[in-house]
Amino acid sequence: MNVNMDAENRVVLNVGGIRHETYKATLKKIPATRLSRLTEALANYDPILNEYFFDRHPGVFGQVLNYYRTGKLHYPTDVCGPLFEEELEFWGLDSNQVEPCCWMTYTQHRDTQETLAVLDRLDLDTDKPSDEELARKFGFEDDYMSGNLSWWQRCKPKLWSLFDEPYSSNSAKIIGIVSVFFICISILSFCLKTHPDMRVPYIRNITVHTAGNRTAWTLDKKGTNAHAAFFWIECVCNAWFTFEILVRFISSPNKWQFIRASVNVIDYIATLSFYIDLILQKFASHLENADILEFFSIIRIMRLFKLTRHSSGLKILMQTFRASTKELTLLFFFLVLGIVIFASLVYYAERLQANPQNDFNSIPLGLWWALVTMTTVGYGDMTPKTYVGMLVGALCALAGVLTIALPVPVIVSNFAMYYSHTQARAKLPKKRRRVIPVETLRPPHHPGVPTGPPTGPVGGVPGARRVNAMKQNNPSSKDILSTPKMAMKKAWNRAQQDRQGGQNSAAAPKQQ
Repeated sequence: MNVNMDAENRVVLNVGGIRHETYKATLKKIPATRLSRLTEALANYDPILNEYFFDRHPGVFGQVLNYYRTGKLHYPTDVCGPLFEEELEFWGLDSNQVEPCCWMTYTQHRDTQETLAVLDRLDLDTDKPSDEELARKFGFEDDYMSGNLSWWQRCKPKLWSLFDEPYSSNSAKIIGIVSVFFICISILSFCLKTHPDMRVPYIRNITVHTAGNRTAWTLDKKGTNAHAAFFWIECVCNAWFTFEILVRFISSPNKWQFIRASVNVIDYIATLSFYIDLILQKFASHLENADILEFFSIIRIMRLFKLTRHSSGLKILMQTFRASTKELTLLFFFLVLGIVIFASLVYYAERLQANPQNDFNSIPLGLWWALVTMTTVGYGDMTPKTYVGMLVGALCALAGVLTIALPVPVIVSNFAMYYSHTQARAKLPKKRRRVIPVETLRPPHHPGVPTGPPTGPVGGVPGARRVNAMKQNNPSSKDILSTPKMAMKKAWNRAQQDRQGGQNSAAAPKQQ
């Protein structure tokens, strides 16, 4: 009697071809889930084998069933995170119930998904986009599908690809090389025009008063100007930059997004500074301290960031610093904290003993020494002379090494993560094979033949529900169902008889 009761309380679950057996009471431990609501009326119940079939991942189900048994949900290390979440959602379980020992491993896929989303925004793909993708990007997909593209709609994506996507075609590569050439020439000219050998003396006549209340003229050669060739070089370079900005702005798919882009902001501010410099030289060169206006032309050096459009490595490097903002902020905070502390300590330490050659006359001077010492630069312009000051200097150097070394591995790991994902994306195929969802096959319906949903190995055999009813209601059905093959054969014969009976009843009125 106890054996029969134990058999009735057990349930067999066939998940992905692997059979699991447990008690019904075990599945009731977690209510409002798929397994807690199992009934023999479900479509995936097989009355012949007396089991429930689920076409799901069998490896994940082992952990799911263990969660019902022990109340602890662990993450299998041989399964991808999104797949594990999909399986838990199918079984009606909460993914936040994963044990703390597996939480870090389980949430790694979320960090990976965030990284892939960042790489998508960086637009690191170097393959030529298709015409349909370009039309979708510019909002012309309706006209493209109908074949009603205008002349400007056909030329605008081509201009954008030519000037903004250097790897889209051979012509775009040539435009990219020309752009890089002018950037390098502009930066080189900006640097070389400050060299003394590249400057021309500025000669001017000065009136001087001599003895006898007389005046004379003399030449002043103290000032120098850059050679005129640098001016013409900058004119040619800025003419190209102006043309490039205008073409990219006119052909951009999103004007507002183009204006807000940081690289574009640097580009048109640097170009605008050249024209402002020309105006100031024309109308403000006679003013005193007019040379200080040249300081603002240093913004042209920032054109080096335009190279990020042509190098995926520079994009990854910039994104690494952006992603490591918290670590860099923490590093800056600790540096400031250490600089203030050690500057104050060394100031008072050098005053404890007689020190006629004291370099630390104030704490602000000590701030410079602490900064140089903590960053391990050590110019040697300021050094402690007393023993207590030397001790403070040693502690300052050790604290600087530890402070700088702690956040560096995080920044390096971020760069390695972005770079490795970029290399992996470059090797993946751009187009994946589509997987078509297959609907559950159902048998054809015949008049007079009861059909039910597909049930396990029976595969939707007509009369399967009748066999189930015989098993539940007919006491003598146990002998009939003792052999699965015999039960299937009887069910099939019964279905064929019902089918023939339906056909005969339909043909009788025709004969009359």
